[in-house]
Amino acid sequence: MGGIGGMELLLIGLVALIVVGPKDLPGMFRTVGQFTGKAKRMAREFSSAMEAAADDAGVSDVTKTLKAATNPVKAATNAAKDAVTKTIDPGKYDEGSSTQALAKDRAEAAKKIQAATAKKEAARREAEAAATKADAKPAAKKPAAKAKAAKAPAKKPAAKPAAKAKTPKAAAKPAAKKPAARKPAAKKAAS
Repeated sequence: MGGIGGMELLLIGLVALIVVGPKDLPGMFRTVGQFTGKAKRMAREFSSAMEAAADDAGVSDVTKTLKAATNPVKAATNAAKDAVTKTIDPGKYDEGSSTQALAKDRAEAAKKIQAATAKKEAARREAEAAATKADAKPAAKKPAAKAKAAKAPAKKPAAKPAAKAKTPKAAAKPAAKKPAARKPAAKKAAS
């Protein structure tokens, strides 16, 4: 009833193509689109202005009371939701309310907790830095101690091989490692 279907749009497009011509058709469609956009914007502005006027006149309050009278359960749940919203987001409500005062107190307490946490974190980091510095200083001394220890054992190993050479087992071990001399002989035979 009064709606334009696909066939009607196709017929309008064909008539526009014949009457306007293929050259000017894109420009015409652009102009029609701009006009339609302006009309939609004007309709939106008009409806929002009417809603604002109705809110100023108190029509929304009358609508709420009528809805509450027709569906009391839904009205009660909406009232509970509003109460919860007021508790959760006190910034929406007046400055003098006790909820606003509680919110300010909680915000101040949160700031104090954050400041104390930041101080403890800084103290912990300073202690860690001091501990790493303390660990770094002995580490610098250790290489010098290792150098001294390395010099002292160098004298002792020279004395130990002489003691091992006296034992008969130590003398037998170097003889067992002579097969390396046989490998060149095997290579000469192969070539």
